[in-house]
Amino acid sequence: MKKALLLAVVITCIVTAMSAAAKPKILTFGKWMPVKLFIGPTEDKTAPMNVRALMWDGKIKEFTTGEPYDVTDRLLVVRRAFRLNDNLPAENKKQPRWVWQLGGWLLVDRTNGRVANVVLPEFDPFYSEASWYRDYVAYCGVSENSEKLYAVVAQVGRKKPILRKELGRASNGETPDSECGAPQWERNPARVTFLPKNAAKVTYAVQGHAADLVPEEVDEAE
Repeated sequence: MKKALLLAVVITCIVTAMSAAAKPKILTFGKWMPVKLFIGPTEDKTAPMNVRALMWDGKIKEFTTGEPYDVTDRLLVVRRAFRLNDNLPAENKKQPRWVWQLGGWLLVDRTNGRVANVVLPEFDPFYSEASWYRDYVAYCGVSENSEKLYAVVAQVGRKKPILRKELGRASNGETPDSECGAPQWERNPARVTFLPKNAAKVTYAVQGHAADLVPEEVDEAE
């Protein structure tokens, strides 16, 4: 009788352990929360922004803003948002003064919850607006001294951009879309058009790990 009872207990423990191990972990997003985004070169202005938590198995991994983009059925990208402690050194013992900022883009694996930063050369959280197509992302990059504007196309998994061409001088505007809007993608063939506000639009054909300038069409009637 004791052996049978012991065997039943062991079997119950094994089944319970197997059930716990088999319980799938899920990637989810939390509820949207309204916050104030500090903007401008001097961060002296604010704009409304909605953020939500990126969670794996119910635990917060990051905060994000905007809608995610599915790169594959396994990988997605989403824009990061984060809080900075704005307290001065003399205020460290007080309650943190959190200010919200925009970050770059995150690459998220649905199968294991792994989160990594997407390498985006010269991507400026304030000026750049990303446009995704397949595993490519196009945006207007800004030089470190904020004087030059670049057409940039990057590919997930590659450290160097497949396209980086100067578009002109940056205007140092005061709104997030002051330099150029989101680039426009086309398929068959894959092409992307950059629309800088202070320069002529320009289109590049993207194939594999390369991008080539597409000449402007000439009106034959002229």
